[in-house]
Amino acid sequence: MLDQLIAPDIRAAIKNGEMAAVLDYFREAHPADAAEVLAGLAEEEAVAILKQLETEIAADIFCELPGDLQADLAELMPSADIAELVSELSPDDMVDTLKTLPEELMADVVLALEPAEQAEVQQLVDYAEGTAGSIMTTEFIALPGGISAAQAIERLRSEAADKESVYNSYVVDSHRKLLGVITLRDLILSQPESLLRDFMDDQVASVQADSDSEEAIHTLSRYDLVELPVVTESGMLIGLITHDDAMDAMQREHTEDMERFMGISGVHEDSSYLRTSVWSHFKHRVVWLVILTALGLVSGFVIQGFQDMLSTLIILSFYMPMLVATGGNTGSQSATMVVRALALKEIATADVWRVVWKELRVALMLSVVLGALAFARVWFFTGTAFLPAGIGVLDVSFAITLALAVQVVSSMVVGALLPIGVSRLGVDPALVASPALATIVDISGLLSYFSIARLVLGI
Repeated sequence: MLDQLIAPDIRAAIKNGEMAAVLDYFREAHPADAAEVLAGLAEEEAVAILKQLETEIAADIFCELPGDLQADLAELMPSADIAELVSELSPDDMVDTLKTLPEELMADVVLALEPAEQAEVQQLVDYAEGTAGSIMTTEFIALPGGISAAQAIERLRSEAADKESVYNSYVVDSHRKLLGVITLRDLILSQPESLLRDFMDDQVASVQADSDSEEAIHTLSRYDLVELPVVTESGMLIGLITHDDAMDAMQREHTEDMERFMGISGVHEDSSYLRTSVWSHFKHRVVWLVILTALGLVSGFVIQGFQDMLSTLIILSFYMPMLVATGGNTGSQSATMVVRALALKEIATADVWRVVWKELRVALMLSVVLGALAFARVWFFTGTAFLPAGIGVLDVSFAITLALAVQVVSSMVVGALLPIGVSRLGVDPALVASPALATIVDISGLLSYFSIARLVLGI
């Protein structure tokens, strides 16, 4: 909203030659707020402002911009200017920014960096997206266990200015293997002559660099950590995942899960809704919609196969929407609970039968309540004018109630089984849980509805 409120004033100030006031605003605003306003300006105006701001301030603002806008602005700037900006960032933010650029431009910018920065970038770029290594920073405090608290504090004073995080210091051996952690509070309160190895916490949680970022976020949350050490297979400390980076990663994962849950395919882009092109929106949505529409035709064939029954007992068509909607709602609830439990590692694929047994019991209770409502609706509000000779309201009420109860139970069981099944195959359960579930429930629900009606009513 800031871009809509303030951006017009910024444009007016630039037009009136009041650039000094504009620059003062961006110096005083929080980088996140300044980036939101900058995003509301024309790209040429944004570049002009970034060029005139102090490099450190411009870098903080540039880092907060959406990835697609970073790429657009970078193409209007010399590689040397972009290199100067990203040099002010922490290694993880530097890599995240560079990854938004076109490959050729990224290569030019990397070449313009200092050799030490190039090495840091290369180290982090090598980690695949979605791993703990891809979101870690290499700026941390590592100390040997044989020094005293007083010596450690002196080391902190000399190194802290160049480190992203100084809340914790990590104790390592001569091979940089992680041994323990010491908080800044521990250092301040300890006796100056105390050795770090004597009061460090050796029960330190960590994650391997090639682990999934979701696992890292889960570990960070489970142990209420401000930051999480990242180690190699041999236990050598190579980086940290800070809380802010974990929050960014969690937001991306949440966005991807939401999109997949609603049948939006493709890789989530770091772009706002309005800046995402119509073509991108189209291609991300069309795949699942085509698949589901094709599968949805099966529902039509099911109804067509029972057209004689519908002609004889037209009242059955009145309750088809209720049956389909109830199955979709109950199945989606079950799938949502299971997907969430899988994401939070509350359950594993090996717990499949425990989950099914729990959902089955819930389904039976729900079917009693919903079935009673359906029975009352049919019994009290169905006139005999809609019924052929030989079939009473009680018979129809019982058939529809039984069909609804079967639909609730089957939908919830399928809603529980489907996410676990695809998760066992290594597929993100959110990708198929909702879109595929709705279609499966529709088809199975209509089949059971008409089959039960034929069996109970004898038509």
